[in-house]
Amino acid sequence: MTITKDKFAAINYILKDTQGVELDSSTGTEPLGYIHGRGYLIPGLEAQLEGKTSGDKFSCIIEPQDAYGERDERLVAQVTRDKFEEGSPIEIGMHFQVMTPAGPSIVRITEINDDTITIDGNHEMAGKTLNFEIEVVEVRDPTPQELEMLEQRSCGGCGGCGGGGCGDCGSDGCSGEGCGNCGN
Repeated sequence: MTITKDKFAAINYILKDTQGVELDSSTGTEPLGYIHGRGYLIPGLEAQLEGKTSGDKFSCIIEPQDAYGERDERLVAQVTRDKFEEGSPIEIGMHFQVMTPAGPSIVRITEINDDTITIDGNHEMAGKTLNFEIEVVEVRDPTPQELEMLEQRSCGGCGGCGGGGCGDCGSDGCSGEGCGNCGN
């Protein structure tokens, strides 16, 4: 069986940056399982997996535009300390949700000064070229339970925003701030 839309696939992977530094890996854990074609993986990796079968091993390079996008300096802002709850812990690397004109968004603290705190709405891997080593472990039809979980993750009827694409509504990208086409 080959990896095509709506098939369950499980992969082992090692992710490295362009200098060969390991950023993430499934080594020592269960393989990463997902339903193909539903935006659970970055678009470039999903495209590389299309048509592969169990046992296939390969390496691929995913450019930023097919991964987490280019960095957007407009998503970096300095806010005054009084915007944070008094007494709440504030540390570099913390993630939290903020409300933007486009709706809720996740940001990360990247710098703390006496009066200001720098927050960054870019994904931590935005602007990075990603190098994957992949082994396809399993390809099969999804179970009824997996399909039910898929329906629970859907974004209000458009088919499911999983982090890289929107399934049935035809959007070529959900940013985590909702579906670009159906508005959910």
